[in-house]
This record gives sequence, structure tokens and C-alpha cells, in this order.
Amino acid sequence: MSGKILVVDDEGIQRDIVRDILQDQGHEVVALGSGDEALEYIKNSTVDVVLTDLRMPGMDGVELLQHIKAFDPEIVVVVITAYGSFESAVEAVKKGAYDYLAKPLEKEQLTLVVTRALNRKFLADENRSLRQELQERYEFHNIIGYSQKMQAVFKMIEKVAPSESTVIIYGESGTGKELVARALHYHSKRKEQRFLAVNCAAIPDSLLESEMFGYEKGAFTGASQQKNGLFEEADNGTLFLDEIGDLDITLQAKLLRVLQEGEFQRVGGTKTLKVNVRLLAATNKNLEEEVKEGRFRQDLYYRLNVVPVFLPPLRARKEDIPYLARHFLTRYTTKHEKTIKKISPAVMKRFMDYRWEGNVRELESVIERSVILADRDVIEPEILPEKLQEPPEPQIPHNPMSFTIPDEGISLEHLERSLIEAALKKSEWSIKKASELLGISYKTLQYRIQKYHLKE
Repeated sequence: MSGKILVVDDEGIQRDIVRDILQDQGHEVVALGSGDEALEYIKNSTVDVVLTDLRMPGMDGVELLQHIKAFDPEIVVVVITAYGSFESAVEAVKKGAYDYLAKPLEKEQLTLVVTRALNRKFLADENRSLRQELQERYEFHNIIGYSQKMQAVFKMIEKVAPSESTVIIYGESGTGKELVARALHYHSKRKEQRFLAVNCAAIPDSLLESEMFGYEKGAFTGASQQKNGLFEEADNGTLFLDEIGDLDITLQAKLLRVLQEGEFQRVGGTKTLKVNVRLLAATNKNLEEEVKEGRFRQDLYYRLNVVPVFLPPLRARKEDIPYLARHFLTRYTTKHEKTIKKISPAVMKRFMDYRWEGNVRELESVIERSVILADRDVIEPEILPEKLQEPPEPQIPHNPMSFTIPDEGISLEHLERSLIEAALKKSEWSIKKASELLGISYKTLQYRIQKYHLKE
């Protein structure tokens, strides 16, 4: 492993010895005699590691270290100290130096420290590159949605992303709630910090508390050592709680305390820990109804529902289906090393007619399956799953009382939407009158109208 190393020492002989050793090992080395020269060079050139003597006339090693870290924190600095001056070296490490070397320098020790320093620099570069890649992946223009409904969602998340507010994302399974949560994080001030996600419905209640808040050694059988929870790990970053509507009522109180006070205790612990975490949440449930039924705390609901974002189901934005289908086709032909060029018009028609109860996730799954099974350069209807071979569900008459369930069945959600549409039409879009016709509350009908993206 080779890198570009800057050696800074006012003693010419010492400087040349270090330069020669490192050059013999394949590194590109620049040797300079003062801190001022070094700083000027760094401002105009790329450097991986700086080796600097601590005691130099003019700008000493500690001052140079501070200037370097202010200019580019990613540059790794190793200080060189005379025998007996370890206190200065330790102080330099506290101020940001990676390590120190003592004079007289030993070749083996010099090689070892430089190798470690380069490893540190290259790892930091790789992490920065990955962070940049993630940020680019979750740019708003990379989230596919050209429909008016999705454009409205993008405008909303673009406004709230830079803020510190709690955001809750409502949407059916498969609509892309975590994708939106990640976009919110990578467009926030916390984008350089961690984004952690947990599905509250996927972990048993008995384990979820210790997963979220951590535990102390001996807190329960098998707790052989202390473990940090997600809130500690996400400190200064973002924590995404998916399917928060499934969170146990006893855990809701502990979560509320974190939201209100920014503090909690580990399971089995007595020490109060402070954290600074931005919370994002998502659910496919109507939390207002959950509150009425006593399954969700009202105070927590108000804390979470600061900025609600409603993701439309795929069937409510069908104009996006061709774009999504082509996107997934490109992704999975690359992944599976296939040469499929397009989706046939007949298949695209099936896609447009189908209801997509599993939303974007279901469409993605169908495309990947089709890519794997296809033996031609076009995806044709015969390789589609059986459910896509069937005719689309019939439209429901606006008079539901005269409606007979067809032999092939029908979606309850589809029926609910049609009932709401019929009530709104009958009441000339008076939400109060429509809610009375349907026998539900005004707020519940408002939620349903938002959920199904109904407009007058």
C-alpha cells in the first residue's frame, strides 16, 4: 500500500533519512523544512499523511497540526518528538494527531505507523465515498415518481428534510416509506451521521426494548455484557422506526420520554443517558383510530404527528408504473447479467390494469422474476405470475347496496374507496355530510380521503 506523504522537519539530515526510507517502500514523498511551507503545500496539493516534527522554529508541529485539521480533517497527521518529550506528543494526539514517533526513529516502527496511518486515511476516504454514493442514491430526482401525487410528496419532504422536526410517513406496505425516510436523512444537517432503521413489527416486544434502548450486564439471563441500543448508536444521527403502529403500549411511554426529554435508561440500568437523535417513523395504520381504540398513546401520537407525509399506493399513481418497470428492468438485467431490452406492450397493459396490492415492492418482485425466467430479449405475458394472467377487478357500482360480490372476489380496500367516493359525490363533497352517510367521524373520513388521494 503506497500513498503520498509529506515530511516536515527543520533538520535536513533527519528529513532526508525519513524521505529515503519511505521512498524505498514505494511512497510518493515530499520533504519540507518548515510548517509555513508545509501548510502552503497542503493548500495546493493532495496529501494522505503528514509526518511532522514537534519542535521547529516559527510554526511548530502542534500549530501546524491545528491548521491542517482546520483545513482538511481527513488528512492523517503523525508527530515526531525527541526522546523525553512524550508529554508534548500526547498533547498533540489529544488535539487530533493520529499517532507519534520518538527520536531516534527506527525503520520498523516508522514503517508500521505510516502503514497504519495510510490504512486510516484510505478507510476514511472509502467511508466518505460511500456516504457520497448514498446521498446521491437518495437524491429526490432518483426516487421515481412523475405523477402529481408523488411530486406533491417530494415538495413536502424537500421542505421538512433540513429541519429537526419529527416526521411520520403513512402508507401501505411496499409504497417506499423507508426510501423516503432515507431521503429525509440524506438531505438533512445530519447526513454525515448514522441512519439506523428498525421494524417494530418484526421484533418480539420482549426483545425490542433492549434493541432500542440497550441493556446493562446482568439485566436478564444471557446479558453477559453491556450493550448499546439503537438510540445510543444513532446519537447525533437519525433513527427510523418502521411500523411504529405495532409498538407495544408499554414501550410507547419510554419512547415518549426520549422524544420529550432526549433521555432514557438502558434495560436493567439506573443511569440516565442523554441523546440527540432525529426520529422518523412510519406506519400502515391509522394512528388516530388506534388512539381511539386505546392501542396507541394520544400524547405520543401528537409528538410523532408533527409533519405527516402520506405516500399514495401504486394503484393511485398508475402513470408512474412504466417508469418504475423500466427502472427495475435495468437494475435486474444488470444484476442477473441478462440482455433483456424491453417490456412488451401486452405486459405493460397487464401492469397498468393490475391493482398492485403489494405496491412498488410487488412490482419490483414481478420484474425480477420475469428477468430470471425470460429466455428472449423481451418480457412477454406468458412468463408473468398467474395473478397477472387474470382479468382486472370489475368496477363497483356507485350504489353499493345493489352490489353483488363477483365470483372472482374483490378487494375490501377497493370497496371502501368506492363507498367513500359515492358518499362524497352524493353529498357534493361535503365531508361532514359524507361522514354522516358513512357512519364514521369527520377526522376518520379526512384520513381516508388523504389515504386514497381523493379530490373533488
